[in-house]
Amino acid sequence: MSDNNNIVWHDTNIKREDREALLKQKGAVLWFTGLSGSGKSTVANAVEKKLYEASRATYLLDGDNIRHGLNKGLGFDTKDRIENIRRIAEVSKLFVDAGIITLTAFISPFIKERNDVRGLLGDRFIEIFVDCSLEACEGRDPKGLYQKARAGEIKNFTGIDSPYEKPVSPEIIVQTDIKSVDECANQILQYLNTNGFI
Repeated sequence: MSDNNNIVWHDTNIKREDREALLKQKGAVLWFTGLSGSGKSTVANAVEKKLYEASRATYLLDGDNIRHGLNKGLGFDTKDRIENIRRIAEVSKLFVDAGIITLTAFISPFIKERNDVRGLLGDRFIEIFVDCSLEACEGRDPKGLYQKARAGEIKNFTGIDSPYEKPVSPEIIVQTDIKSVDECANQILQYLNTNGFI
């Protein structure tokens, strides 16, 4: 039996607006989604570097790195993938409340889970579709994962034997098989600037 009925939200004196005023920016989540090898982490890293150089407070949550700690023990079947994204959404919400520009690089293959994150974060959720063809991603294969998936050594691999559901109307689309990393990063910075996040 859950004891949630005995848990009461404790309001704090310092609010998100106070933290944002201190940092001179708006907390937001830049949610990078796309196939493995599409360039999510690479572009996210480039964006964070540019934001840092502009004296902005940021934090990058990378899919592989998170699975070394917070989401250690989660597998890659549908149930664990959903839980992986749910946890990241809750962590991201805390960062947004802190006024931090948070960058998340996760395949996050399912539309429903990404929409759930959007529901949690509202207008602070910025979905960035890192659009790159399966052929290009597989050609890059920086970690050798596609090769292992094709050989049957990895099960439930997105794009091979597990689906990837493309975003329907993301805020930003970056085409990493056409544009350079720097061009993609600048496109995202322009969006943040135009929409008053920085």
